[in-house]
Amino acid sequence: MKPHSLHPWNVTPTEAREIQERFRNHVLQKNVARLRHIRHVAGVDVSIKNNRVIAAIVVLDFSSLEIIASSIHRQPVRFPYVPGLLTFRECPALLPAYEKIRVEPDLVLVDGQGIAHPRRFGLAAHLGVLLGKPTIGCAKSRLIGVYEEPHEEAGCYTDLFDGEELIGAVLRTRTNVKPLFISVGHKIELPTALDLVLNCCRGYRLPEPTRLAHQSAGGLLPSPRARYET
Repeated sequence: MKPHSLHPWNVTPTEAREIQERFRNHVLQKNVARLRHIRHVAGVDVSIKNNRVIAAIVVLDFSSLEIIASSIHRQPVRFPYVPGLLTFRECPALLPAYEKIRVEPDLVLVDGQGIAHPRRFGLAAHLGVLLGKPTIGCAKSRLIGVYEEPHEEAGCYTDLFDGEELIGAVLRTRTNVKPLFISVGHKIELPTALDLVLNCCRGYRLPEPTRLAHQSAGGLLPSPRARYET
């Protein structure tokens, strides 16, 4: 599966911000027909160790949340750490990992921001545009925005605002555990994104797709049924 090629990755931080501004309007905050018939959902996560990027993609059956495919790609870090520009460190490794996957996902959950980003074009939004897929940002921490703490019960959420603009939601996925910061990535609406994230939760803070991708990126994914491609 070949992602779209929209721009070069060997750029400066200034050029990277210009790319985000240029393509932010490509994000579609509307549900697409594919979301009515989800068969496969993917989780995406990245770890960086010893100046190397380890990008992991895990594809699950949407109804059972069992792993049916996974892929890992490793390469040297080629972009400096700059808040708001993590996509340019991570996406060049994620795209080759995605090309190895032989099971096409209908939905992608990303450990990162969607439009809850200073230029409304975080990793989940950027990756969604490149893949042409519905994506959801499922970040473990806030990048921007203000919110009220949601109630402690799982399933409770509050809105995340940047000024008067709604940019996401703060969702409690497990009772008495820190919430996640959910935002639209591409081709989806926020209420649908919240419902789908909760549907993918199985008693952990992280939804299964990103939880398993996190394990995979850390070399800790114990699943004999998964197909590994490195």
